[in-house]
Amino acid sequence: MGRLLVVAVSLLVSSFAVPAATAEDPPPPVVTGYALGSASDALIEANAPGLDTVTVAGVGLGRAGGAVADPTDDMLRVLTTAHDQGLRGELLLSNFSDALGDFDPRAAERLLGSNRKQRRVAKAVRGLVRDGGWDGVNVDLERLEGIHPHDLVGFLERLRSLLPTRVSLSIDVPARTSARGYRRAGFDLVNVAATVDLVQLMAYDQHGPAWSGPGPVGALDWQRECLDAALEQVPADRLDLGVAGYGYLWHRDGSGFTVSDSGARRRVDESGTEAHWRPHVGEWMARLGDGDRMWWSDARSYAARVDLAQEYGLHGLAVWRLGSADTLPAPSLVRSDRPPGAGR
Repeated sequence: MGRLLVVAVSLLVSSFAVPAATAEDPPPPVVTGYALGSASDALIEANAPGLDTVTVAGVGLGRAGGAVADPTDDMLRVLTTAHDQGLRGELLLSNFSDALGDFDPRAAERLLGSNRKQRRVAKAVRGLVRDGGWDGVNVDLERLEGIHPHDLVGFLERLRSLLPTRVSLSIDVPARTSARGYRRAGFDLVNVAATVDLVQLMAYDQHGPAWSGPGPVGALDWQRECLDAALEQVPADRLDLGVAGYGYLWHRDGSGFTVSDSGARRRVDESGTEAHWRPHVGEWMARLGDGDRMWWSDARSYAARVDLAQEYGLHGLAVWRLGSADTLPAPSLVRSDRPPGAGR
C-alpha cells in the first residue's frame, strides 16, 4: 500500500468519525444515489446505510422523441435490491444517446415540441412505473438550450397528472449562476418547482476536459452561486444539491477523461506524487509526473457538501454516481472539516 493510499484511508476514517451530538444538530439530509442499471447487488448493499433512494439510469427516448425504451432486467434487479435494503427506487428517463455518446437535443426537441409525443411518452412511463413497481420517476433531459421552457413544464405537468400520487416526480437541472442562466438552459424553475416534487441541482462539471482547462469539478463557492440563483425560484425544501463522486484527468494537450475516486487515488499513488486537499474548493487536486493534472470529489468532498446542504436548509443531496463515488456512510458518520458553529 503506497503512502498516498495510507493517508487517504486515514482521512476517510477520520472524516466518518462519529461526532458528538448536540441539541442544535440539524436533521440528516435525505440522500439519493444514482446507479447504472448494471450496478451490482453488492454495490447497492454497501451504500444502503447512506441512502434513502436509488435512482436507476435509466430508460432513454427514441431518436424521434415519441417512444421510451423498456427497463432492462438488470435495472429491475437493482430496483429489487434497493427495496430489499429498505430504499426507494426511481426510474430515470433521459435523452442520452449511446450512439452519440452524449445527450440528444433533437430527441428532446421532438418530444417537447409535440403534444402527441408528450402524451405517448407520459403514458408509456406510467405503464413502466406500474409494471415495475417504481417509487418515482426522475427526468433527466439535458441540452435543452433553444427549447422554450414552457414546453418542458407542459411535459412535466402531463407526466405528473398521469402518475399515481404515491409516485414521486423529480427533475435534474444543470447548475447555473443566475436565474437568467437557468432559463437560457431551458428551465423555468418557478413553474418546474411548482409541478415536480423535487429539483435535483447537478452542481458539478464546472470544469472538464471537453470544455475547459484543469479545475474543480464543482468548487464550493461556485456551488453557492448556483444555489443562490436556484433558490430565488425553488423552495429550499424542494431542492437537492447534486454531488460529484468522480473527477477528471487532463493531459497536457487539453484532452482527458473521467476518473473514479479510487482511480484518482491509485493514479497518484502509482505516480509517486502527492494529492493536495483544497479546503476552500472542497476537492482534491494533483499534478502527476508526466504533467497530467487531476481534480476529484471524494468522501471528504461529500462531507463538505452535506454541511452545505444543511447550511442552506435543502431537502438533501443527490450523488452521481454509486460505483464511482466513495462508499456513502450513514448520516451519523459524516463529519467535515468545518469548525463548530461555522455557517453562512
